[in-house]
Amino acid sequence: MKRLLMCCWLGVLWSISAIAQDLTLWYDKPALRWEESVPLGNGLIGMMPNGNVQDESIVLNEISMWSGSPQYPNNDQAHLYVEEIQKLLFEGKNDLAEALVNKHFVCKGQGSGHGNGANVPYGCFQNFGFLNFLHFIEGTATNYRRTLDLSSAKATTSFDVDGTTFLREYFTSFDKNVGVVRLSSNKKQSISFALHFYREENVQDMQVQGDEIWLQGNLPDGKGGKGLSFAGGVKVVAKGGTKQIYDHQIIIKEADEVLVYFSGSTDYYGHDPLEEVKNTLVKVGPYQAMEGAHKKRYQPLFERVSLHMVDEQPKNHLPTDLRIAQFYENPLQDNGMAVLYYQFGRYLTLSSTAPEVAKALPPNLQGLWAHQIQTPWNGDYHLNINAQMNHWGVEVGNLSEYHKPFINLIKRIAKEGEQTAKAYYNAPGWVVYMMTNVWGYSAPGEQASWGASTASGWLCNHLWEHYQFTQDTTYLAEIYPLLKGAAQFYQATLVKDPKTGWLVTSPSVSPENAFKLPNGTTASVVMGPTIDNQIIRELYQAIIASNEILKLQDDFALTLSKDLKQIPPAVIVSPSGRVQEWLEDYEEVELQHRHVSHLYGLYPANFISPITTSDWADAARKTLEVRGDEGTGWSRAWKILFWARLHDGDHALEILRQLLKPAFKNEVTYEGVGAGTYPNLFCAHPPFQIDGNFGGAAGIAEMLLQSHDGYIHLLPALPTGWKDGEVKGLKARGNIAVDIVWKDGKVVDYKVDGKKGEMVKIIVNDVMKRVEVL
Repeated sequence: MKRLLMCCWLGVLWSISAIAQDLTLWYDKPALRWEESVPLGNGLIGMMPNGNVQDESIVLNEISMWSGSPQYPNNDQAHLYVEEIQKLLFEGKNDLAEALVNKHFVCKGQGSGHGNGANVPYGCFQNFGFLNFLHFIEGTATNYRRTLDLSSAKATTSFDVDGTTFLREYFTSFDKNVGVVRLSSNKKQSISFALHFYREENVQDMQVQGDEIWLQGNLPDGKGGKGLSFAGGVKVVAKGGTKQIYDHQIIIKEADEVLVYFSGSTDYYGHDPLEEVKNTLVKVGPYQAMEGAHKKRYQPLFERVSLHMVDEQPKNHLPTDLRIAQFYENPLQDNGMAVLYYQFGRYLTLSSTAPEVAKALPPNLQGLWAHQIQTPWNGDYHLNINAQMNHWGVEVGNLSEYHKPFINLIKRIAKEGEQTAKAYYNAPGWVVYMMTNVWGYSAPGEQASWGASTASGWLCNHLWEHYQFTQDTTYLAEIYPLLKGAAQFYQATLVKDPKTGWLVTSPSVSPENAFKLPNGTTASVVMGPTIDNQIIRELYQAIIASNEILKLQDDFALTLSKDLKQIPPAVIVSPSGRVQEWLEDYEEVELQHRHVSHLYGLYPANFISPITTSDWADAARKTLEVRGDEGTGWSRAWKILFWARLHDGDHALEILRQLLKPAFKNEVTYEGVGAGTYPNLFCAHPPFQIDGNFGGAAGIAEMLLQSHDGYIHLLPALPTGWKDGEVKGLKARGNIAVDIVWKDGKVVDYKVDGKKGEMVKIIVNDVMKRVEVL
């Protein structure tokens, strides 16, 4: 291990950082809307209590709760129209080509149901159910406080009524797949309530047996039959008091303390869900033992990274909703809010997927939390940025294993994608388009403008990034065929652009954006949009590097070296000085479109750099200035990362400020003010999409540490307002852990942990150093 010690600030900073940064969300009133209730999850089940004094509701979730079923959505005749579509594109008739794509080159059947797929084969992620308490409490509550402690993954609600202090504690156990609620007070015989466990639809059976409530059912398969089966159970254990059953409710009166356990599962995992739930609830134990085992599993994961930034006047005494509003007004007065938001992103990663579980699912558009049957956009996996953004922070955030469920999903859909490659291009290899589900959907969407962008190359970025951070050659050998299969598809389907002679994709789109044609019409379908050229270049380079690392002597990798000379450059600078989005310098229909896909080469790829490709960086900067800072929640998160990669920390912080714009105007009515952040820190697309949370957290890490340019860069985009601080445990590419201490914006101490004897290049205070790991 090699350390650089600088000046006498070291002891001062370490003593400051010894005071743990407060990582608690808290509120002085119950949640009036779902977006105010705090999220709990263990990667399989989720709970969101609203904390009402009398009528309390806990939203319940299970991540595999999907309607729909496997299907074959590929149009096997699509490849017959490829040449005709390409001919029209060669002739500049993009609008006619797009009409043909919409007719013959989209999915067969109903696809995603245009985002409303609950009752079509595509299906949707759904709410599991609700746990409702009618608390028999009379009187006015005072000293109300509702919390979520990120350091323990535990929520509480507390208040006083007529001299009695009530405490409710909630967590979803990382040790056992069970949700736990404890109801207690400072006076005996004070706990009385009626408990109702229910789901709004598709429940075939419900029973109350002793101290337990069971329900089970089937979700629709989208074809007129029964699909996935599910079951849930609630167990009530009271200390003292009386119990009775009435109308499928368990009623407890005058107990000293009550424990309520919830478990839910589906047959997605290959087991009988009712049997699984019953076996789980048999194993529950005393509260202290359950909580202790939960923390023992959770806390070592969460504590891998600590971040502290000095505030002259900490704002943690403010309720979180008010704190969000004040941060939006002036982020320089609450550095602790940025810390809280960063660690909330890591908390959501830990809470919304379970890498140790076979067939574990990655977080979807809503993580694993939903309060509706028809979730927005089906709560699926959008592959033209959103599912990817969900995982941008896992490696640098020292949660590398939490990348694996997404990697395993890529493996599964790649198999389906082999059929899609045959159907649409009669090509080898595999391809998937812009969305998928738990059933392995790989076909295009229902409409060209958003559904015709290929995602397979972008997904390979995640396969390669996981290797770059872990340096696991066994894993690299495992995923090399996936990288190769994606490249085989592209190599077989690229066509020569008659104007430039470059090899380009055709047909394709720059995700969800459109342009104006000389004839006055608009179109989205093109050849070789910039994002495709960047992704293919990145993919080919990854395969070439993998071939060398693994010493495979694969002739295919050699052919890619030649192909790299024939594909367009990663960046074309337009006459306006911006990064050109398409092969031709079309006029955008929407100048400030939320997607900025042509800057893929800035992030997540590494083609554009202020240090190595400054001209391209200038073009990217101008692109962002014209695009503007506005956008949906995830769009703003992406822009934080862009500005961080351009080493402009103050602009990155400005976008973070906008990302935390309060998404509600008042306490009663949602007025749709647009992108921002809800009171519970969920990101507003709007509505809620979790990708903005993950992207925003990744952006904060990128401001503190970068490692994509062949060296480790400490504090590459530190805002001037983040003057003093410390971070421990961030990861750099090369499987290197990094700690940094800074004062007045300058690094005063750092530490790197990696492979013994390895030489590491590090930029410290703008000076490149070579450091040996001892």
